[in-house]
Amino acid sequence: MFRLDGRVAIITGGGRGIGEVFCQKFAEVGASVVVADFVEENARKVAQELEQAGHKAIAVALDVRKRDQNEAMVHKALDAFGRLDILLNNAGITRDALLMRMTEEQWEAVIQTNLTGVFLATQAAIKPMVKARFGRVISISSVVGLTGNAGQANYASAKAGVIALTKTLAKELASRNITANAIAPGFIETPMTEALPESVKEAFLNNIPLKRAGKPIDVAYAAVFLASDEASYITGQVLNVDGGLVM
Repeated sequence: MFRLDGRVAIITGGGRGIGEVFCQKFAEVGASVVVADFVEENARKVAQELEQAGHKAIAVALDVRKRDQNEAMVHKALDAFGRLDILLNNAGITRDALLMRMTEEQWEAVIQTNLTGVFLATQAAIKPMVKARFGRVISISSVVGLTGNAGQANYASAKAGVIALTKTLAKELASRNITANAIAPGFIETPMTEALPESVKEAFLNNIPLKRAGKPIDVAYAAVFLASDEASYITGQVLNVDGGLVM
């Protein structure tokens, strides 16, 4: 179950952190992987490691804010593997600040990468999916897109927008056998959360019923499931991977 043999997946932000784990897990279950990342060196490293492990992978430099780069990414996927079945929108950044102190630059940087980037990557990727009458679009949101979070007006707004975009895509693409779902991770052990003050980490953990942080692989398992044939009747949903933090 939950195999992706013969499928081709683009994973944005795949060069490090949770994105790298996505690439590894998708490859392990049989997918050919397009590792797309803003830092091309990181993407190449991950793709090379996948190839050395016997998997099929290519690296693509990608600034998700640029339409032409998203379209080039899709063309490279098609040139390399002849098809495109799965898009995993994972690329994202944070620029945290209280709303009254947040600069317009901080706001725009996060919205452009975390929301507009999802729009542009998805718009490029669904074109071959529509022609093939098959596809899976999976976008990484966040529990703060459901609850809000002090100091993250930009990030929470972008992640809430990803949820609304996902539900709209699900309605627009269902007739073409393309599903669209979002994953909302909670407190996951990543380089981003590792940098948080201990007091902030402790506050998060105290509110998680399972009393532990999640791991990137927990989110990767959810993504593999949503990409698989077993999830073919699931669309327009938000899957929380949060240890019960939001319920």
